[in-house]
Amino acid sequence: MADDTLKLGAYEFTSRLFVGTGKYETFPLMAEALEASGTECVTVAVRRVNLDVKSGDSLLNYIDREKCTILPNTAGCYSADEAIRTAMLAREAGFSDLVKLEVLGDERTLLPDPVATLEATEKLVKEGFTVLVYTSDDPIVAKRLEDLGATSVMPAGAPIGSGQGILNKNNIRIILEQANVPIIVDAGVGAASDVAVAMELGCEGVLLNTGIAGAKDPVKMAKAMRHACEAGRLAYQAGRIPKKLYAKASSPDKDF
Repeated sequence: MADDTLKLGAYEFTSRLFVGTGKYETFPLMAEALEASGTECVTVAVRRVNLDVKSGDSLLNYIDREKCTILPNTAGCYSADEAIRTAMLAREAGFSDLVKLEVLGDERTLLPDPVATLEATEKLVKEGFTVLVYTSDDPIVAKRLEDLGATSVMPAGAPIGSGQGILNKNNIRIILEQANVPIIVDAGVGAASDVAVAMELGCEGVLLNTGIAGAKDPVKMAKAMRHACEAGRLAYQAGRIPKKLYAKASSPDKDF
């Protein structure tokens, strides 16, 4: 699928699967899973990672920078100011202007704070960041984020780490219908079938972490997610048949 490129600002990817780096038992296992997933963009929580690669114990030492672009994220931030500072820190530490923006509103549900997310998006865009923004599946908020200059809007399929899959396909469809920027489902994916559903709906990509890292065999699950992402994209491009109430014979009425 090398001819099917996803463009996010100045960045281009042939893989549409974005993978996180948290919750793995070991860094070598993480590296093996990332390789198996085929991802070209790996997200790293700035506030939870050792940015000093010279120390030897940073997960950054286990990411192949020749194959993968680092996508810093603001996970764990609960205010616009905190998220903005974290993004600035990542850029100053030598990462690119890419940022996956998260501004959470509640520690128990990990749902985004819509007002703070809008505020942080506006400021980071003005500061020259390429902002990929995590949000709820609210179509109104998604459109507002696009209007503020977000490079990609990333609605949650389900609560972070829940593994429930795409809970509200209708909202995702509405977001896709009105969007002029890439829509990437972020959070809640638990199985390969969830990834396929998101891609078949027309999403430009899927970002996940726990679905792979929390699996009994993360490497095999990473391979499954990779194939599901590619299959779902091809199915969307191919165009599915319409659903019908009654049967229709597969064989033609007459032979040719």
